[in-house]
Amino acid sequence: MFEWIKNLFTNKGTEADEMKYLMVGLGNIGQEYINSRHNIGFDVVDYLARDSGVTFAQETHGDMTEIKYKGRTLILLKPSTYMNLSGKSVKYWMEKLKIQPENLLIIVDDLHLDLGKMRLRDKGSDGGHNGLKDIHDKLGHHNYVRLRMGIGKDFHPGQQVNYVLGKWKSNEKEEVEKMIIKASEAIKSFTTIGLKLTMDQLNR
Repeated sequence: MFEWIKNLFTNKGTEADEMKYLMVGLGNIGQEYINSRHNIGFDVVDYLARDSGVTFAQETHGDMTEIKYKGRTLILLKPSTYMNLSGKSVKYWMEKLKIQPENLLIIVDDLHLDLGKMRLRDKGSDGGHNGLKDIHDKLGHHNYVRLRMGIGKDFHPGQQVNYVLGKWKSNEKEEVEKMIIKASEAIKSFTTIGLKLTMDQLNR
């Protein structure tokens, strides 16, 4: 286990816990899933890590790293349990690191939003997303923040699985890159100015 994770276990008091956030990008591990629509959650936390000059390390149930931002500690997690069992990793690290439920943020792809559109929510249903469904099941509630990333719905009936697991088209990549950057800014905003103001800015 890396030293920075050990240090997180030694935090004392409510104030330290309030400044510690778990940012979970959902996706599937494996080369075949890189740059797929379903992995946009991975892409966002990857961008946050690159932008801060840190790298991920393999830990229990996922790859992890941390960044510091304006006095906050943002722990970035890419579950290695595959999308449909994302809750196993989320629950494990929430309990291990004593993350407050209001300091959990899940980044997830959303078929119901056009490409480039995003919505930040403080709670809600899984919307048919298997990753969110498993998180709900494992945590026993759905009262956590989620950042929904629009991937569009440009597929024929019966082709949903192929679509979400498919790669981005060349003419989509510029919009995807803009969305990832905007998502990273929203995540940092959430930890500083708070959920409501960030929602007002992002969702309008």
